Amino acid sequence: MKKKFVSSRMIAFLFLAAFSLPAVAARNNNPIDTAVPVEMKFAGLINDKPVFQLDFSGTTELNDFTIIVLDKDGNTLYRETVRGEQFTKKFLLNTDEIGDDTLRFEIYCTDNKRSVSFEVNRQTRFVQDIAIRKFK
Repeated sequence: MKKKFVSSRMIAFLFLAAFSLPAVAARNNNPIDTAVPVEMKFAGLINDKPVFQLDFSGTTELNDFTIIVLDKDGNTLYRETVRGEQFTKKFLLNTDEIGDDTLRFEIYCTDNKRSVSFEVNRQTRFVQDIAIRKFK
C-alpha cells in the first residue's frame, strides 16, 4: 500500500512538473523589454539644491538619446541630444527659479523610437523627531 502511495505522489509531481516547465521555458524565451536603458535617481544636495542623476546603459544599437526637461505646463526647459553607450548625466535644479513645481524628464531613444518619462515632485516640509526614553 505504501508503495502505491509513493507511486501516486510521483505521478502527481511529474504531472505538475510537465505542465509548469513549458510555461517557465516560454517565459524565459521572451527577453525583458527595456524600452530605454536609463535609470533616474536622487544624487543628493548641493547648496540646498537637489541633484538628479540619469544613468544610461545603452549598447552599440541603442546609443542615441534625446533628453527633454519640461515644466508643469509642458514648456521645454532643457533639451539635448547625446550619443553614447554607458554614461551618466547629472542635473542640478535651481529651486530659486522653479520652486516646488513638478518637472518631467523625458528620454527618447531615436534608435528604437521609444521613450520613458520620469516625474520629479519636490516637496519641502519640516520634520522633527522627538524620542523619549525612560531610564530606571
